[in-house]
Amino acid sequence: MHARLCILAACLLLVLSSSHADSPWPQFRGPGGDGIVTDQHTPLTFGEKENLAWKTELPGKAWSSPVIADGVVWATTAIEVFPSEEERLELLRAAGIEEKKFKQLAVAKAIRLKLFALDLESGRQLAEIDLTEIETPDPIHSLNSYASPTPVIDGPNIYCHFGTYGTFCVNRDSRQIEWQRKLPLDHSVGPGSSPFIDGQRLILIQDGIERQYVTALDKLTGETLWETDRPEMDAPTGDQKKAYCTPIKITDRLGREQLICMGSQWMVAYEPATGNEIWKLRHGKGFSVVPRPVYADGVVYFSTGFGKPQLWAVKVDGSGDVTNTHVAWTVMKGIPAKPSPILHDGLIYVMEDNGIASCFEAESGDEVWKKRIGGKYSASPLLVGDRIYLGSHEGTVTVISAGRDSEVLAENQLDGQIMASPAVVDNSLIVRTAEAIYRFK
Repeated sequence: MHARLCILAACLLLVLSSSHADSPWPQFRGPGGDGIVTDQHTPLTFGEKENLAWKTELPGKAWSSPVIADGVVWATTAIEVFPSEEERLELLRAAGIEEKKFKQLAVAKAIRLKLFALDLESGRQLAEIDLTEIETPDPIHSLNSYASPTPVIDGPNIYCHFGTYGTFCVNRDSRQIEWQRKLPLDHSVGPGSSPFIDGQRLILIQDGIERQYVTALDKLTGETLWETDRPEMDAPTGDQKKAYCTPIKITDRLGREQLICMGSQWMVAYEPATGNEIWKLRHGKGFSVVPRPVYADGVVYFSTGFGKPQLWAVKVDGSGDVTNTHVAWTVMKGIPAKPSPILHDGLIYVMEDNGIASCFEAESGDEVWKKRIGGKYSASPLLVGDRIYLGSHEGTVTVISAGRDSEVLAENQLDGQIMASPAVVDNSLIVRTAEAIYRFK
């Protein structure tokens, strides 16, 4: 009996020390990576003077979402050294950019990448951690930032990824950098893919314009464990081969663990331990893919990216090229290029970039409803209980009811552009704008 109790105690200790045990919001889109919270209550109405627990301004520009653990809110940022207009044009020319693209691109003379820690209760700044400084970084899209990937918390560490500008493992207690790596990549318009933790592996999707691959690093040392190139693409330029998606992990009905890694033209599932390809599917010519896939009941749902975004539902129990055998359905219109979908109770919700929300049957892809919300959107929606929160570029957070008879419940206005996806902890809403992080209770 004593031995059995010891075994039970050891198992309990293992559970309590698992990656996300003390991390109520450890990664992009929350604990499940799907933007769903079912056991908390967040305010319906809020603003600069309503239900505001605190507001803390942060320097720099970053579209990364906050992550939260052990009473601390963590957020990355990029402090830019801005050029004059004449210097900007010179930097763009030096980077080999075509003049017709000058208007849509931004560039800095230098950037300082930082990690901030804020007290969850008060919003007080606890730490400002310098990660690196980059001279003459590549140009980025004017709608992007140099710190768009969301960090991930795992055990004592937080992993901050900035694409080609570096990947950093930081100890949350000592606030020291444990290791750092640089995996050079030409993103074309800046970094976007967020890191993902799977056991001892840190998974990074590295889909640039000159090379596209997925890699796993040892999360304790940063050493490369495996590296797998993407399937061949037939796009005329590298611009149509790049992508910015974040992986998910599933276990199919056959018991196979799969890393689902969406890319341009192809959706691919890999073996987590080896990086070997399990199955792949050609979804067309979509590129610069941003939305994170969602999964339920043997089917993965994903948007196909820029061009003409489509929503696909694909069964995950195949092997090899499943393009002609495992597609459950597709929706060809009204699909976002940037915000990720929400899948809940047999319905899939999407927020189109130009302000139109839609709901579809997960089983068939049939439209349930469509409604114009207004505004422009990049942040992914959040479902809390039976409410969906939608944050726009204009700083408006619209709350609609979930379900088959959805209606607008509230519109809340904040001072600042919303590009980062929100977080939820302790029955409160954590929202990042271009200038500040808010906590609403």
